[in-house]
Amino acid sequence: MGPARISPGRAAAVLVVFVVAVVGLIAVGTRPSVSGDAAPPATTTTTAPSTPTTTTTTVPHGSVTVVVANATDTNGLAGHYTTVLSAGGWNMQTAADAATTVPNSVVYYAAGLEGSADAIAATLGLKSTAVQPLTTGVPVSGVSGIDVVVVIGADLVTPAAS
Repeated sequence: MGPARISPGRAAAVLVVFVVAVVGLIAVGTRPSVSGDAAPPATTTTTAPSTPTTTTTTVPHGSVTVVVANATDTNGLAGHYTTVLSAGGWNMQTAADAATTVPNSVVYYAAGLEGSADAIAATLGLKSTAVQPLTTGVPVSGVSGIDVVVVIGADLVTPAAS
């Protein structure tokens, strides 16, 4: 008697089972691990404007107090843009008038809220150069304790009219 022979069909079946098992093990071994930890509520990003490195934290819109002030001769602009920003979930305060008129709109931000000011500027179609730190030189009175002050200039008169 010679060695036992395996049928070609049985050999093919064994080979297929072997290949499927190897592929399955490789798939399990290369799968990324998943943890049950929830993502943090705020994200941190690093940007590099004219200063070496600035770190800002994204803050929920509802926790950022925002005042819009009209710095033009066109009535109702502050109210219009307050409504526009309110739709984005910002914590809007009563619209105001600026002490003077300005040709270009500016979004002023309190320390640590540059990311929020950038988002507001983008919503209004303003360039990032319109975003500036909040100082005592802001042409709006009564904004102590406000996180972001939006001063609407003549550059936003036409979009509000449409």
